[in-house]
Amino acid sequence: MDKMKVKGMRFYGYHGVYPEENKLGQQYAVDLELHLDLEQAAATDDLQYTVNYAELHALVKEIVEGPPVQLIETLAGNIASRVLEAYTMINEAMVAVTKPHPPFDIHFEGVSVELRRKRDEHGKIVRA
Repeated sequence: MDKMKVKGMRFYGYHGVYPEENKLGQQYAVDLELHLDLEQAAATDDLQYTVNYAELHALVKEIVEGPPVQLIETLAGNIASRVLEAYTMINEAMVAVTKPHPPFDIHFEGVSVELRRKRDEHGKIVRA
């Protein structure tokens, strides 16, 4: 299976458990790794046979900048589900969400969650 990777998308969201996170917000980074058949797109140079990554970016932006959730696990799960629902040509999606500045007196580069989801033989979205 071929892969498309979209790395380092940055969005401003208001997710978190603590009220100050929901009020002040912060930047989030999202990486996607999509498994799909890109043979026809490569052979024909035709956008209809691949995923338009500008539209993909807009979808992820809508989710991250949309209604807040408490956990980045939930945020990553929402992204994975919506991407697989919107693009039936994608067989599997890996979504990594990084919260670079959690509201703690801890010095690190952030916390990341990575989820993998795929379609089963019946088209249902399941854990990969």
